[in-house]
Amino acid sequence: MESEELSKSNVSKNVKNYIQVGLGLLLFIFSIDLLTVSMGAINDTVANEILLATRNPFISLFIGLLVTALIQSSSTVTASIVAIVASGNMTLQQAVPMVLGANIGTTLTSTLVSFSFIMKKKEFRRALSAGILHDLFNILSVIILLPLEIYFGFLSKIAIQIASFFATDDAFEGPIVYNKIFTRPITQWITDHISIPFVTMILAVFLVFGAIKVLSSTMYKTFVLDNFNRINNLIFKKSGLSFIYGTFFTALVQSSTVTTSLVVPLVANRKVSLAKSFPFIVGANLGTTITAVIASVYKSEAAIALAIVHILFNGFGALIFLPFARLRNIPVQIARFMGKSAVQNRVVGFAYILITFFILPFLLIFFSRD
Repeated sequence: MESEELSKSNVSKNVKNYIQVGLGLLLFIFSIDLLTVSMGAINDTVANEILLATRNPFISLFIGLLVTALIQSSSTVTASIVAIVASGNMTLQQAVPMVLGANIGTTLTSTLVSFSFIMKKKEFRRALSAGILHDLFNILSVIILLPLEIYFGFLSKIAIQIASFFATDDAFEGPIVYNKIFTRPITQWITDHISIPFVTMILAVFLVFGAIKVLSSTMYKTFVLDNFNRINNLIFKKSGLSFIYGTFFTALVQSSTVTTSLVVPLVANRKVSLAKSFPFIVGANLGTTITAVIASVYKSEAAIALAIVHILFNGFGALIFLPFARLRNIPVQIARFMGKSAVQNRVVGFAYILITFFILPFLLIFFSRD
C-alpha cells in the first residue's frame, strides 16, 4: 500500500515536471521572438554605437565574455545574440566572436564552485584543477579557431553553407526578414502596447533568463540528477562514452555550467580523475549549443548559421583535443599546475578569476577601442 502511494506520488511529481518543462520551452520560444521583434524596432543611437563596436572582433569577443561572466548564463547570451542577428541589427561575422567569448565567460561558474573546497587543501587543489579545465578548453579553442575565423571566415563560411539547406532566406546583408513564429500575435500585441522597444528588449532578456532557469532546474531534477548518480562509474569509464553523456545531459538542461559543476566535487573527492573528467566537460560544451539551435528556429538564415557556428566551434574544439592523447593532455597538465599553484598561494586562484574574466577583457576592450 505504501509503495503504491509512493509510486503515485512519483508519477504526479514527474507529470508536474513535464508540464513545467513544456511551459518553460514555450516561454523560451516566446521570449526569443519578443527579443527579435524588439531588437528589430530599435534604432537608438547608443544601441547602434554598441553594435558598431562589435565590428572589432576582439571587442566582440570580450563583450561576450564579460556579459556572460556577469550574468552567468551563456545560454541567455547566445540566445540573445541569435535574436539580434535575426532582427538584422548585427551581421553573422560580428556575432561569431561574441558567441566564442560567451563560451569562455560561462566557465566562471565551475571555477567558483571549486572555491567551496578552499578550506581543504588537497580537495581544493583537485577541485580548482577541474574548474579551470573547463576554462582552458574554451580558451585554447578560441586561440586556435578565432584567428581562422577573422582571416578566412572559417566558421561562418561553413555555417552559411550548412544553413542554406535549412532556410530559404538568401540575404545576409541589409534588413533581414525573419519568418513568423506561432507566438507572433502575442509578441506583436505586447510590443504595440509597450511601444518602447528598449523596454520590450529588457523585458525579453529577463524572460529568456527566467525561461532558461525554469528549463534548467526542471530538466535537471527530472532527467539528470538520479541518472547521473546511478551511472556515475559508467559515465567516466571510457572517453567516448563520457563525451556522449556530457553532451546528452547538458543538451537536456541547456546549461554546461550545471553539468560541469557536478564534475568538480567528484574530482575533488577522487571519485573521478582529472584526465577522465575532460571528455565529459568537452561533451558538455557541445551539449549547451542546443539553446542557440532552439532560439534560431523559424528565424533568418543568418540566425540559423550563427547557431551552427556555435556547434562548429565546440565540435572542432572536441576534434582537435579529444582524439589525440598528447593534445588532450595539454589542458589537463596546465589545469593541474594551476591547482598546485593555487594551493601554495590561495591568492593565485582569486587572481586568476579576476584577471581572466574581468581585468583582461576590460583592458583589451580599452586598448582595442580604435
